[in-house]
Amino acid sequence: MKNQLAGTGALLRLALRRDRVMMPVWITVVSLLVLSMPAALESVYATPAERARLVVTMGANGSLRALYGPLFGDSVGALTAWRSGVFAGLLAGVMSLVIVVRHTREEEETGRQELLSAAMVGRRAPMTAALLTALVANGLVALVVTAGLAGRGTGGASALGLALGATGMVFAGLAAMAAQLTESARLAKGLTGAMLGAAFVLRAAGDAGSQTGSSVLTWISPLGWLEHVRAFAAERWWVFAVFAAAVSAQVAAAYLLAGRRDVGMSFLPARPGPAEGRIGSAGALAWRLQRGSLIGWSLGFLAAGVVFGGMTDGAAELVGDNEKTREIIERMGGQSGIADAFLATMAGMLGLVAALYIVSAVLRLSGEESGQRAEPLLANAVGRLRWAGGHLAVAFGGSALILLLGGLGLGVGHGQSAEGVVEAVGAALAQLPAVWVIGAVAALLYGALPTYAVAAWAVAGAALALGWIGPALELPGAVMNLSPFAHLPKLPGAEALAWAPLLTLTALAAALTGAGLAALRRRDMAA
Repeated sequence: MKNQLAGTGALLRLALRRDRVMMPVWITVVSLLVLSMPAALESVYATPAERARLVVTMGANGSLRALYGPLFGDSVGALTAWRSGVFAGLLAGVMSLVIVVRHTREEEETGRQELLSAAMVGRRAPMTAALLTALVANGLVALVVTAGLAGRGTGGASALGLALGATGMVFAGLAAMAAQLTESARLAKGLTGAMLGAAFVLRAAGDAGSQTGSSVLTWISPLGWLEHVRAFAAERWWVFAVFAAAVSAQVAAAYLLAGRRDVGMSFLPARPGPAEGRIGSAGALAWRLQRGSLIGWSLGFLAAGVVFGGMTDGAAELVGDNEKTREIIERMGGQSGIADAFLATMAGMLGLVAALYIVSAVLRLSGEESGQRAEPLLANAVGRLRWAGGHLAVAFGGSALILLLGGLGLGVGHGQSAEGVVEAVGAALAQLPAVWVIGAVAALLYGALPTYAVAAWAVAGAALALGWIGPALELPGAVMNLSPFAHLPKLPGAEALAWAPLLTLTALAAALTGAGLAALRRRDMAA
């Protein structure tokens, strides 16, 4: 076993060096999501009586329990764990799966792992280094959250920080298993991401039907375990034994699978390509490569829209006569009534998440180039612009499709008339110009600075952070305006649709994309 771990230390140092930018960004985003909450919650629920009423209201509001989970205490710390715990856990899971797949299956897919394996590197060393890298990232998240909330109570802060780190490690273990089962990094990420989505759905379904989170569905989900730690509310330290058992079983299974396959192989072989003649253009190839991801995003947005639409009446009940909460929702969704403002807020959230999709789809170009799959294609009668244009068409068109389905889900979930459904679809599609600007930035970075194309994730993450927590923190307008989403009209409910910002953002997206394609045409492709 010792020889199979040979070189783990060197690979760990290499992984940490490669992730020296990505990891701090992820850690900052996850930690900031939690640490920004206490001040925002204190401004909304300033007195113990208001917080106690919130606990009672949440106990009777199944739709909002499905989103945030049950509320176990009325302290600011307990409210922080309730309001941010599930979403911070989701982000920790995404961070972990990206790290593990990047340093396992992605290395094999590009052929670099085969070169390393020819040296003094053990069979299980790469996966061990990847899991240790994920452990470092999740450990830092736990430390930052614990230190930031220590003033609210050391026990509760430690419980919440450790729960977030443990949740991230559960999905790191799942990603390690997926990397052994699948033959491509994209499929490994998709499989782990599907498990992450299933964990959220199971927890939401369980919490919607139980005021105490005691549903079997909640216990099946790792995100439900995070809730059951009950940070700042008589902590349940024994729940960490469940986390430890799950991570241990996953890592053991991943190690077993890693020892039973050759480098580059998988237990789920890739599907063979279509017969000759079914793919006749660069655009058709791009669609073939990205259709699975787009279908998954489309189904996810439709389901999310239905859930968010169904929460509208519950949100209005939660706001009640709390003026501070009303102000926050109106800053996010406009001042056209609490129901329309909430729908506009949810449409904006769909737009912010759609920015993540478009960055992923655009950066598929970078993956094709670094994986040396683009060069043989471009050596034939396929120009760079046609090749890149196919992927960009899927990325920009796909973002329109998922937003359309998300808006349809919003209208149907709220039980609106046909006219109301059309308005909800329009509200979602109004986010499209800002989403396209984010995608255009990714295209520009890929075309002009391919080494730094991954920075497009930071741009999308910054827009998500500003849209998510900016209104609650009452950030200055100059800061909020850095996001293209801040310039969009608040629909539904706006008295008149402002076309100028929509057209301006669309023109900006076209200009940035054109500049990216021009730069791609002039530069050398990766060797």
